[in-house]
Amino acid sequence: METVLVTGGRGASGRWVVDRLAGDYEVVVVDYERPGPGVDPTPHVSFRAADLADRGEALDTVHAVAPDAVVHWAAIPVAGTHPDGRVFETNARAAKNVLDAAGRADARIVQASSDGAYGFFFADPTPVPDELPITEDHPLRPEDPYGLSKVTAEAAAGAVARREGVPAVSIRPSWIQYPGEYACRSDDYVDDLDAGAGNFWSYVDARDVADLVAAALAGTAGPDPAVPSGAHEAVNCVAADNALGRPLLDLVRESYGEIPDDCAVDEGDDRGAYAIEKADRLFGWKPSRSWREAAGEDVPEPTLSEG
Repeated sequence: METVLVTGGRGASGRWVVDRLAGDYEVVVVDYERPGPGVDPTPHVSFRAADLADRGEALDTVHAVAPDAVVHWAAIPVAGTHPDGRVFETNARAAKNVLDAAGRADARIVQASSDGAYGFFFADPTPVPDELPITEDHPLRPEDPYGLSKVTAEAAAGAVARREGVPAVSIRPSWIQYPGEYACRSDDYVDDLDAGAGNFWSYVDARDVADLVAAALAGTAGPDPAVPSGAHEAVNCVAADNALGRPLLDLVRESYGEIPDDCAVDEGDDRGAYAIEKADRLFGWKPSRSWREAAGEDVPEPTLSEG
């Protein structure tokens, strides 16, 4: 069984990724802290602690584990929660360190980027996209430290792939939701069009994110991989519908007063604003969860430990 090192695996979305991979792989979770000595991890999961923004700790940890693949999921997850410099420097350093270490270990790379890399959400005012739906080829124009850190991480992944001859995939999730706890269906969000306008009312279920991580790992392995050694691909990871269940073009017109000239969205279609065909083409991934069912689901959060 292959070993996959997952950074940030104890985080809100990271634990869903670990839960999805454990059993298909031996998963080594690396986070800033590890559970206490009395905690027994679930089968096929183990824990290590490291400050991944410290280059020596990151290199030593990946070298010691010698994984077949690295899923880099650790980051300060949003702008505005820490000083700008800390958000950018922590995320960019950790990505550079972990990805360099993965390349040196000849490990396949899958990492968390974000739709924040496009630069819509934290821009003031939010720009109308160049195209609808928004494909992975849309220019990346972040103004905030979080989005800029993700663009930097993607560039680092491409550099490592070329230099070390490993495959790399950057996944761009939109606002991640959790079964039974869909913040995008709260009254404050649903009743205020501006609340979701910054990312065009997009979202994705944590389980769909984890499924794409698994698909990307599989798609970088084997004799005929979708992403070959030396290549880097970025893919959107977004639900098929938008969080309000209304026609997307109506929402964009009402919020922004215009739609882009380059528009391939049909009138009346309540789809999400981001294109998801590339992930399907490369990895056979399609989102299977919608707020219509998942917002009320009763699904236990993965604990990653026994008892």
